[in-house]
Amino acid sequence: MLSAIVFSLFSCEDEGYLNSPDARLQFSADTVTFDTIFTTIGSTTQRFTVHNTYDENILISRIRLSGGDFSNFRLNINGEVANEIFEVEVPGKDSIFIFVEVTIDPTGQNLPMVVQDSIEFTTNSNVQNIQLIAYGQDFKLVKAETIKTTTWTSEKPYLIYDYAYVDSTSVLTIEQGTKIYFHKGAGLYVKGKLKANGTFQEQIHFIPDRLEDTYENIPDQWNGIVLFSGSHENVFDFCNIKNANIGLQVGTIEDDGYASAKITNTKIENMAYAGLFAIKSRITAYNDLIANCGFYAVALVVGGDYQFFHTTIANYWGNYSTKARSTASLVISNVLIIADSKGGSTVYSGDLENATFGNSIIYGNNIQEIELGDNGKNKFNFKFENCIMQVADTFNTSNKDRFVNVWKGSKYDPLFVDPYKEYNYQLDTLSPAKDVGKTEIGALYEFDILNKDRTADKAPDLGAYERIEKKDGK
Repeated sequence: MLSAIVFSLFSCEDEGYLNSPDARLQFSADTVTFDTIFTTIGSTTQRFTVHNTYDENILISRIRLSGGDFSNFRLNINGEVANEIFEVEVPGKDSIFIFVEVTIDPTGQNLPMVVQDSIEFTTNSNVQNIQLIAYGQDFKLVKAETIKTTTWTSEKPYLIYDYAYVDSTSVLTIEQGTKIYFHKGAGLYVKGKLKANGTFQEQIHFIPDRLEDTYENIPDQWNGIVLFSGSHENVFDFCNIKNANIGLQVGTIEDDGYASAKITNTKIENMAYAGLFAIKSRITAYNDLIANCGFYAVALVVGGDYQFFHTTIANYWGNYSTKARSTASLVISNVLIIADSKGGSTVYSGDLENATFGNSIIYGNNIQEIELGDNGKNKFNFKFENCIMQVADTFNTSNKDRFVNVWKGSKYDPLFVDPYKEYNYQLDTLSPAKDVGKTEIGALYEFDILNKDRTADKAPDLGAYERIEKKDGK
């Protein structure tokens, strides 16, 4: 009788759990990998599932990080934050979630670092492991900092939190090959001067700090770069500015005077609002790509003085948002109207001394990609010469002082290689932009954004990219 009672109690204790030593859990991944994660800054959260494929419930006796509390990784096991937990039940034919985060400590090294650990699962004395791998890199942190005259080098990347502000008496020089990362909401604000001199081989990058593949082309990850009115002689050469709200703002409406910049061999891509937004300022630009912006690729407002040569403005916005873009890619205006919270508005106006586009392409997925705003009071001088323009048939180009050798409408689609998926704005072999540029303009800018020689064939192509066809037999 006693033996029967003991047997009954034992059976109740194990009832409902699969106790086979051969029982194995099934995981949605055998390795959890984190792409480049900045040191001391937490990663995005990764997750995987632990699945019980059996009809009976399974009791996992222990789940733990092999590195314990010294690990760089952190776990949330089915809602409980812990690096070790005991007796986790997984119902039959059901799953639990495990969330993993990682922080990589700085080591002072310049090369990417690899941090590894594993998660250990013990079920009925059966041990299984999930591998954890994170790639990280050390950096120089700039947090809410006023920058005096200094030089940033390519020795380590820079990470800007909140803001970096170059005061009116200072010059920030950025050497070739330097990478500058921005946290969400951060920006670079310049009242002094910014000299960003990259090279074709070693370009300068202004990009967000989310380096996972899923964030590669997502806009609005940081605020952008602002050159205040009064900031002169700024230089951007062989720079890449990506995934901000406004990539580069030249001039501010609330400050007297103007800002000036030379922008060459530079790409400005994937901005939530505008790629290049200029207010009553002066810009010289050539060999630039400005692409995929939620409202304007280029906006030149409240007048100013602008020269753009061999520039590709390509706006195929749509992959990032369900909201269609209704605005023109290029806006040229001598006026700006800003609404206030009371239902009124303030009007700013200024003389447009010059806005010249030569050997350039202005194209996109809207019918009308150019908007001209003339208040009829201030100067409004502009010129398009040897340009492809995506505009409606009704757009008047009869004024030969304003439009010289322009090709308009969808029949002159420049045939970019792949503007939608690969974001490749080089020209296809059948592009109507080939060999129709003005020779005199092309000679001033002999090499394109990829360092190809524009004088090597019949005539310069329009835009930032020169296509050189291979000769027969070569």
